Amino acid sequence: MHFLRPLLRSPSLNWILIAAALAAVTPSAAQAEALLLVEADTGKVLQADNATMPWYPASVTKIMTAYVTLKAVKDGRLSLDTLLTVSPVAASQSPSKMGFRPGIQVTVDNALKMMMVKSANDMAVVLAEGVGGSVDGFSAMMNQTAQKLGMTQTSYVNPNGLPADGQITSARDLAILARAVIRDLPEYEYFMHIPSIRYGRRVTQNFNKLIGRYPGADGFKTGFICASGYNLVASATRNGKRLIAVVLGASSGQQRAVRAAQLLERGFGGNGLGWLKPALGTVDNLVPIDASPPNLRDDMCGGKRKRPATDEDADVVANNGNASTGESAVTFFTAGLQPPMGKPSEMLAAAAEPSEPVPVYTGPTKTGAALIAAVAAEAEKQTPPKRGKKSKIAAKKPDAAAAKAEANAKPAAKPVKHANAKPEAATRSAAPAERRPAAKPAAAEKPAPKPAKPNAAKPKGETKPAG
Repeated sequence: MHFLRPLLRSPSLNWILIAAALAAVTPSAAQAEALLLVEADTGKVLQADNATMPWYPASVTKIMTAYVTLKAVKDGRLSLDTLLTVSPVAASQSPSKMGFRPGIQVTVDNALKMMMVKSANDMAVVLAEGVGGSVDGFSAMMNQTAQKLGMTQTSYVNPNGLPADGQITSARDLAILARAVIRDLPEYEYFMHIPSIRYGRRVTQNFNKLIGRYPGADGFKTGFICASGYNLVASATRNGKRLIAVVLGASSGQQRAVRAAQLLERGFGGNGLGWLKPALGTVDNLVPIDASPPNLRDDMCGGKRKRPATDEDADVVANNGNASTGESAVTFFTAGLQPPMGKPSEMLAAAAEPSEPVPVYTGPTKTGAALIAAVAAEAEKQTPPKRGKKSKIAAKKPDAAAAKAEANAKPAAKPVKHANAKPEAATRSAAPAERRPAAKPAAAEKPAPKPAKPNAAKPKGETKPAG
């Protein structure tokens, strides 16, 4: 260490080293946030900040839901083609969800795709009831699995991560779970990185913004409730090396993706300053913190920053400079890292790499012409009737307005007679109101009331917040 003596004579550098040491033993400053970066194959920890602080998992819970379900498939207790029925409990879940009525049936395969891409809370309950018999029964299976994997800071109450007392995890435990998925379910990993799904005319992009944007991104899941902030478990592979990044408590959907990309970049890049970093061991050996999870409700949803309890993020949170990244020159110095370049944020702000959406549908497994016909039938049912200028306004907001309209319309029609019928029949009966194109000519013959409504202020007012 004699070569450091001249450096240590510098008062300014001494101050930096002291500040760095303090930062290394105290929690991250600017905002409550947990960060963890590990090697997937060895479990070696490359960076850890508040990694064992208890945290509300939100929808990253669905990684465990998928793991338990796919283990049941692998063990032969059911198959991806097994039909599951939407129960009243599943249909009553809060958004984000598919919005299917009770009695509709979906395969395990389609339910998994909808849950992992759209973060559909109703599909998580459908899977839970299909595998565990009930939400409570499945939650017990989730907890047993967590204990078996060594997730000592985790407890589950439901399969989708909606707010519930006792639903807790940590960045450490989530990294352990991600490693288990990679190790135990390699043949089913594609569920963790599907870029988008298509249900009829509706296309939903994966809420994990790294998929299709960050080179080599190949997993896993996002999550958000007001108390947790924006969470993300992500993985990427480069030159045969796979890393897992966990970000908990970010300020927005965009920010959690940027933070994960920054962690991954550092892990892949290396900068020759690793000697400054203390040995952190493996993820299993990180020492848990005995504390209560931070509650970020006031920061995430208080005052003017109201947000729904959903992963669907409009990215309206402004960048607050250094505070939003939660890092400073001192913390970069202690980690032996350089401040991040603009590349990750620019990369994630770009459009996702083009890919063909994976079709999802209700009813039994379909292939070939039957699948094409099923997708076309759903698209036809979702096609709104053409009513002059109103249809143009609706076209501007297909995902927000149309999805809400469909969610409100479907529960109103409850053809109980078809609840136990064949899935195709139940699906056909799901949207009688959407079969009104036959009334289009009659609607077109009413010129008097129609021109007045498109010029009303309400549609324009609805467009502004969406932007």
